[in-house]
Amino acid sequence: MDFQLTDEQTMIRDAVRQFAEAEVAPMAAEIDREHRTPLEIIPRLAEQGLLGMFVPAEYGGAALDQLSYIIAVEELARVCATTSVMVEAHNSLAVWPILAYGTDAQKEALLPAMAAGEAMGAFGLTEPGAGTDVAAMTSTARPVDDGYILNGQKVFITGGGYAKTFVVFAKTTSEGPAHRQISAFIVDRDTAGFSVGEGERKMGIRASSTPPLMFSDVYLPKDALLGREGQGFEIAMKTLDGGRIGIAAQGLGIAQGAFEASVDYANQRVQFGRPIGSLQAIQWILADMSTDIEAGRLLTDRAAWLEGNGEPHAKAAAQAKLFCGQLASRVAGQAIQVHGGNGYTEAYPVERAYRDAKITEIYEGTNEVQRLVIAKQVLTERRVGA
Repeated sequence: MDFQLTDEQTMIRDAVRQFAEAEVAPMAAEIDREHRTPLEIIPRLAEQGLLGMFVPAEYGGAALDQLSYIIAVEELARVCATTSVMVEAHNSLAVWPILAYGTDAQKEALLPAMAAGEAMGAFGLTEPGAGTDVAAMTSTARPVDDGYILNGQKVFITGGGYAKTFVVFAKTTSEGPAHRQISAFIVDRDTAGFSVGEGERKMGIRASSTPPLMFSDVYLPKDALLGREGQGFEIAMKTLDGGRIGIAAQGLGIAQGAFEASVDYANQRVQFGRPIGSLQAIQWILADMSTDIEAGRLLTDRAAWLEGNGEPHAKAAAQAKLFCGQLASRVAGQAIQVHGGNGYTEAYPVERAYRDAKITEIYEGTNEVQRLVIAKQVLTERRVGA
């Protein structure tokens, strides 16, 4: 078992870390306070190759492996969770399903602009009455002779405020099992009848755009269908399997950033005539934080390795997301404890990390959903580590 990063992966980690510290970190607190999506960073993300990480070179992408991708997401989340989820949602939830299920014509038409940051992507699955229960969605795409008529609403759409290319799910029939009624479509922002509502004001990742999407008699041509009719549920679940690894990396990055801030503070803050890092109580907290982070990184790296090598990874992805979501919240809370009263103020980044961390336990499948995914496989595998 090789735990060594390749030269290319090390180079990517160092380059993204340098970029994140130089260009993302300085704006992180400001965009959080203002609830402002940093659209100005999109061209720079594209220049760094972060918006076409999975895209083949023939379409203008970087064609990187899964481990390189999660390394990049972690490095961004270490300084700004909002920027990390902009990259994660675009790559995992929009680019990936088009790569995996799109026709050659769809890939040629969409991927170059997506990799260049000219057409950011978003994923329209969740509805007001259908979150975890995807099959309960009420959006419909009624087949007509030359295409489909889409009606419905989606909510909590990451990137919805600025995305141009949307992967949207709707029922194309009412016959048969519920999960076979759903199809996936590629919808352009400028399509008549498609509108975007006002974004939610949230506890954390405040600068991330998450508005509702509304579809009123939206005409879609036949070539807007992604995959086959009735394949939408499969596309959504496969997409989320990979997306959960990205969210695990985001949680890991939030925890890593909070840990590093705590180490710095413990070395600088003096009480009783010495740095608080010399106190056993603080040392134990830091030791637990470090151990948890390393465990989370191993789970996340393994899940990415499995996906990148074409191995079954649903359970590994769920385990990584479950653990790293809880890890982010736990470590951010411990970081505030290390900082004491200062940690409860906006003057220190751990306050923001604490708020940002919670969402990693919710989106792309709650902790409870991850446990269901894990348990379903555990009941058939029996062996730990299978």
